[in-house]
Amino acid sequence: MNRIAVNAAAGSVKINRHIYGHFSEHLGRCIYGGYWVGEDSPVPNVRGIRKDVVEALKKIRIPNLRWPGGCFADEYHWKDGIGPRQERPRMINTHWGGVTEDNSFGTHEFLDLCEMLSSPGEPCEPYICGNIGSGTVQELSQWVEYCNFDGVSPMADLRTRNGRAEPWNVKFWGIGNESWGCGGNMTPEFYADNYRRYAVYVRDYGKPVYKIACGPNDSNYNWTKVVMEKTCGERGNLLDGLSLHYYTVPGEWAHKGSSTEFGEAEWLITMRKAYVMEELIQRHSDIMDTCDPKRKVGLVVDEWGTWFDVEPGTNPGFLYQQSSLRDALVAGIHFNIFNNHAERVQMANIAQTINVLQSVILTEGAKMLLTPTWHVFDMYKVHQDAVKLPVHVESENIQLGFGSIPAVTACASVDDDEKIHVSLTNIDPKLEKEVKIEIRGIDFKSVSGQIVGSAHMQDHNTFERADTVRCSSFAGARCVKGGVTVMLPAKSVVTVELG
Repeated sequence: MNRIAVNAAAGSVKINRHIYGHFSEHLGRCIYGGYWVGEDSPVPNVRGIRKDVVEALKKIRIPNLRWPGGCFADEYHWKDGIGPRQERPRMINTHWGGVTEDNSFGTHEFLDLCEMLSSPGEPCEPYICGNIGSGTVQELSQWVEYCNFDGVSPMADLRTRNGRAEPWNVKFWGIGNESWGCGGNMTPEFYADNYRRYAVYVRDYGKPVYKIACGPNDSNYNWTKVVMEKTCGERGNLLDGLSLHYYTVPGEWAHKGSSTEFGEAEWLITMRKAYVMEELIQRHSDIMDTCDPKRKVGLVVDEWGTWFDVEPGTNPGFLYQQSSLRDALVAGIHFNIFNNHAERVQMANIAQTINVLQSVILTEGAKMLLTPTWHVFDMYKVHQDAVKLPVHVESENIQLGFGSIPAVTACASVDDDEKIHVSLTNIDPKLEKEVKIEIRGIDFKSVSGQIVGSAHMQDHNTFERADTVRCSSFAGARCVKGGVTVMLPAKSVVTVELG
């Protein structure tokens, strides 16, 4: 039996809309061909930015966008990406394919994109990751000044000469990326000392900025301990957020497995590895609590998602992979985990938005499609800035041969209109699950729902068949005394609304 208890009277923590953020790096076809086609392109665009991509991301209420990397961030020098495009210097993208980067998409283009992605009352906040691997303190300090200072100064004057008089007031600033690896191969002690130095010069210029330190790679708990001890507590809070990176990889790094050709065993091992995010967040949060018991520092999971072998025939350095129903389940599992840890998790960014890893959008020339993961984002947008409701889940287990994992995960929230949304995943590839949801502390009269599901585990959307996996109406929930009974189909993500 599968039971979920939702305490509707105990909600007190808001689910930060920034949990539903995105990450876009200068990698493969994410920026060029993904967002940016140039003003002279036959692909419909506004100032060089694809109109269809903007419309698709606005529909899922994109709350923030992280840029320019990733590993690329710590070899990126921002002044190369401003001024007349024909005069911008070129560079080699040494991390991703060794291709030439012409810097035609830089600070102005990125911040223009974020403004296009914004809607009234729902801005898409830019999240800029600064270079401390190969860049100087002065370089990062001047980037902040260029973006945010409203007055007379060398960088503000340079911004004006480049066509932008008003500052953008960028709030979110990352100080280094993966400094334990591609961002400099630093020890946690060395990084923390450098963070303290760089952070001093990330000025707020009258409007507070949110400083995000490079946190650990998956289970590197010592990194979290050292960085937290050196940047908050008795020494004073010098950071607002600590990042965490974790990818769901079903195989080994050298042979991760295909994104579309897999069987039941690969499906289940992928789900088991997606569940690891729960343990990582809990254990890193426990360490953070020792220095930050009031939880003022947010955990920022700014790289997460599936990572498979690249599609056959594509550049290995471009990390292009398809997105199937399996990816949709991974997304639902992650959102349930993030929402349930809303006290500490303040932001998350899927890797990556377009044409790279677990994308929500794929493009090919003028063609564009929405992946199953996009449909999960669309379904879960009801949780943005809603109040988290505590859930207790009792689930049947699925045997793996070396242990077992729960079949069902869930989260719940209540919005400003007092509508309750409960989102569920059923990872069982074969069997429907009957789930009894007990709702405590509130009365309701109706239930409706949406589902992302499909007939086969491997189903995915192509440019020829773009709607194989999509979000549709769900009629498998009915009101019963004290709650709702849901017939949760195999391999599905469902959200029910109680009103």
